[in-house]
Amino acid sequence: MMKRRSLATPYGRDMPSSTTKDEEVEWEMRPGGMLVQKRVDKSSDVVPAPNLRLRIAFGALRYEISASSQSTFGELKKVLTAETGLQPGDQRLIFRGKERENGEYLDMCGVKDRSKVMLIEDPGSIERRANQMRRNAKIQTAHRAISDVCMEVDKLEEQVTAIEKSISNGVKVAEVQITTLIEMLMRLAIKLDNVSAEGDASAQKSLQSKRVQKCVETLDVMKISNAEVKPVVVTTKWETFDPPPTTAKWEFFD
Repeated sequence: MMKRRSLATPYGRDMPSSTTKDEEVEWEMRPGGMLVQKRVDKSSDVVPAPNLRLRIAFGALRYEISASSQSTFGELKKVLTAETGLQPGDQRLIFRGKERENGEYLDMCGVKDRSKVMLIEDPGSIERRANQMRRNAKIQTAHRAISDVCMEVDKLEEQVTAIEKSISNGVKVAEVQITTLIEMLMRLAIKLDNVSAEGDASAQKSLQSKRVQKCVETLDVMKISNAEVKPVVVTTKWETFDPPPTTAKWEFFD
């Protein structure tokens, strides 16, 4: 900021008493290196900056917004965030064929009422959004795969519980039932290993893997217990009856 002190007239004579008071003028550097007189905020002297109606072209979309002529392009981006959903850092504003910096003022760049400003999305932002969409799709696929495995584990877990109850009651179970369940559970474990998961999906995957492992360990223990169960032999006891005594019936003749 620069200050100029005016003490005398151009002819070297003192100014009249009404104007001999020291006059201070403040200067400021505007974007582009231009030195201009600083705007003084005095309610009695300052004339409000006019509002401009700007036409914003964003692809096939069109917006009309109002902004002060003394606003910066950075401030304009903040207004456009509410309209477009794009964050200021993801916006690029083009005026008269040139991308404008955040600190440039509208009036200093020649923006007038009804001027057209082009808005484009930063290419880096487009790439980041595409990567995020691919990541979200990957996470959703992992969640669906883990959910499918969870439902299958629920069904097999019920069968494991039923077999465990039978063996605890002394009922011998066909060994093929136990081995078949173990094989089915191992297939689910392999399916879980092939699921690429991260974040919450990874935690769900770990939980289901522990459930499968617990069921397999339970079945391994039940195989030993089932082998010690003696099969129940069911026999039918027949009731025998003694034949009735036979008596000879004699016929008498006169």
